[in-house]
Amino acid sequence: MDARPAMTRPRVAVSGCLLGEPVRFNGGHSRDRFLAGALGPHVDWVPICPEMEAGLGTPRETLRLEGSDRGPRLMTRTSRVDLTDRMTALAAARTAALDVDGYVFKAKSPSCGLHGIPVHRESGPPADRRGRGVFAGVVLSADPLLPVEDEGRLHDALLRETFVERIFAHARLRELLTGDWRPRDLVAFHARHKMQILAHDPAAYRLAGRLVAQAGNRPRDELAADYAGAFRTALSRKASVGRNVNVLHHCLGMITVDALQRADLVEVIASYQAGLVPLSVPVTLLRHHARGEDGGYVLGQTYFSPYPADLALRNHVPA
Repeated sequence: MDARPAMTRPRVAVSGCLLGEPVRFNGGHSRDRFLAGALGPHVDWVPICPEMEAGLGTPRETLRLEGSDRGPRLMTRTSRVDLTDRMTALAAARTAALDVDGYVFKAKSPSCGLHGIPVHRESGPPADRRGRGVFAGVVLSADPLLPVEDEGRLHDALLRETFVERIFAHARLRELLTGDWRPRDLVAFHARHKMQILAHDPAAYRLAGRLVAQAGNRPRDELAADYAGAFRTALSRKASVGRNVNVLHHCLGMITVDALQRADLVEVIASYQAGLVPLSVPVTLLRHHARGEDGGYVLGQTYFSPYPADLALRNHVPA
């Protein structure tokens, strides 16, 4: 019997142009194949185009960030209209009502870009290339632990796998805490996520365990907030090869295999640690050997099925 839980669909905000909506400044789009293709069937998208929602229309005049004594300003390039306050107010209103498990922003956008946005002088070359889009900055300030990426960085296999893992974890947490949960439900949720949390942050793993031990003895909302903070903080820290190896050995110790099988599994884990095989190899083998009577706990760990299997993201993550 497969002990793996059913997948919860994440709700993910996304720059609308990345799904093929014709909302770019030139009336075109920037459809991303991974987002609109492979990931699309597994998530519920919340498309947002700040420029369109701010009433700029399309096609429209291009924008850029310009430095000032009040910080970067969002300016139209030719007509010199300052849109900063309008965009900031829109972002604040949008963020207050935004109930999502992650956000994918359009790269290099002066409103939505996360990294490396040029901050120009009124004339001449940019004074700084470390800016952040005005809209994106408000979203991140409101929720620093929200999983966010831009479509450019999602071309990197490790960043892609990390982001997708986080949005599915956040979705499961949201599903739990927005329901009529009881202390035993929080205990069960944590039990399923133990190895996943441990792979990301051993300190948060210990903190989360202490919080769960208080279930039933603390006010419900207070406990939920503290546990959510610990859980989301843990997942915000990238899993390392060393911590993955630690988890794999933990799980190996929980299943019954003969001496030869154990030696084979230890060798495969060592091959992953040495960078010779991707993480998917030891994970698949451990899951295969956990099908005996004592394998239910291991198979039930979200570490082994953090997102839908057909995404196959761990196949491309180097050690």
